[in-house]
Amino acid sequence: MTALVYSYSRFSDPRQAEGQSLERQRNYAAEWAAKNGLQLDESLTMQDEGLSAYHQRHITSGALGVFLAAVEDRRIAPGSVLVVEGLDRLSRAEPMVAQAQLASIVSAGITVVTASDGQAYSREILKREPMKLIYSLLVMIRAHEESDTKSVRVTSSIVSLCKGWVDGTYKGFVRQGKDPQWLQETATGFQHIPDRVDALREAVALYKAGHSGQSISKRLVDSKQSPLNLPLSATHLYKILKNPNLVGTKTVEAGGQEFALEGYYPPVLTVDEWADLKSVGGDRGRRGAKSTIPHVITGLGITYCGYCGKAMSGQHLFGKIKVRGDKLKDGYRRLLCASRQYGDSPCPYPTSRSVAPIERAIMSYCSDIINLRALYGGDRAAPLRKQLTEQRTRQTEVSTQSERLMEIMLAASSSETPAMFVRRAQELEAEKLSLQRSIAHTEAQISSLARNDVDGVQAKWASLVLAPIQN
Repeated sequence: MTALVYSYSRFSDPRQAEGQSLERQRNYAAEWAAKNGLQLDESLTMQDEGLSAYHQRHITSGALGVFLAAVEDRRIAPGSVLVVEGLDRLSRAEPMVAQAQLASIVSAGITVVTASDGQAYSREILKREPMKLIYSLLVMIRAHEESDTKSVRVTSSIVSLCKGWVDGTYKGFVRQGKDPQWLQETATGFQHIPDRVDALREAVALYKAGHSGQSISKRLVDSKQSPLNLPLSATHLYKILKNPNLVGTKTVEAGGQEFALEGYYPPVLTVDEWADLKSVGGDRGRRGAKSTIPHVITGLGITYCGYCGKAMSGQHLFGKIKVRGDKLKDGYRRLLCASRQYGDSPCPYPTSRSVAPIERAIMSYCSDIINLRALYGGDRAAPLRKQLTEQRTRQTEVSTQSERLMEIMLAASSSETPAMFVRRAQELEAEKLSLQRSIAHTEAQISSLARNDVDGVQAKWASLVLAPIQN
């Protein structure tokens, strides 16, 4: 391997790259290489824009991290030179961490040269001039203190802006975290990117209809749609569906506090649609199982095992077809508890049942009542369904709180568990039981209302028949 000169530059704010320091450093690296009889590696001129050395992001996800890995793997020849603007460009982490990074480079036989003051740091130089090691440490201490002070100042400013937003005294930008990719920033706020928002709404509708994340992702990729800069993956979809950005709320964590900035973004969903989406997400196993011949019932995502509560999936006994060309009989299409798919203990009653009679009963019922509710002047069950959504959402919240509290109680010994935790756990369990009864009652009301719609249908049809015809 041949020793080369490498140039590395870093800017925590990309706007800093618009100045002259980058060009000055590159020229300095070229001149230093020519003066010392080395060649500047133009192919590996490294630059990190928008990556903080205080939080070490230039190492975890930047070009310097790649360079350090190459040094560790001995892919950088000893005698090579790394040119930087200053030692603070290498790191602004805690002094011990920063010095260890410098030591790892120097120990590999690589010289670090700082363009700002023309200093060089190598094993030979530091051995000959040990005070340079102390000087480098002082530079790193100062750089860390500056970044630490700046971090505290920035955090305090963000907390102040968030409090102002919540109080209504400030409605400007809060520069913390990333903004949704289906929005574009304007001088006064944000606005939708129409094609991306359309793709997002379609993804939400498919998810609520029972489709899996993978099938939604594939459908959007096939139609060349995405709410993001890149094609939507199932992993990204699930993260988006849990993000309150959908209703225009930006969440910010700063100074040990969490803020919900309502109305920060233009919403994609209404509050009721968001509540319904969270209710869908809280129902484990809601989406139907994969199948080449999907069942009507599992496709709707409404069937659950009465013994273990998991979703029912479709089962097709193709092996029973002995003669080529024979049709799939009703008895070969079955419903089976999908508890095994969740990694839990198997269902105590895993026996399958033919799906055909259930499908025929549902289709017959639907054919009787379809379009008849319009005769009653609207959907009378709408308030009940909204109430059911709110109850299911609260049920999910209570279950989550109960699980977290149980984890805390299990982590402590029985003698150390506060009585307040025990009381709270009992209250949550009581609320869970109450919600279960309320949900069952609301579902019964909706079912009863649907039956009542059918009970009076003859009189409604009769009144229409006897009504005078309007010319």
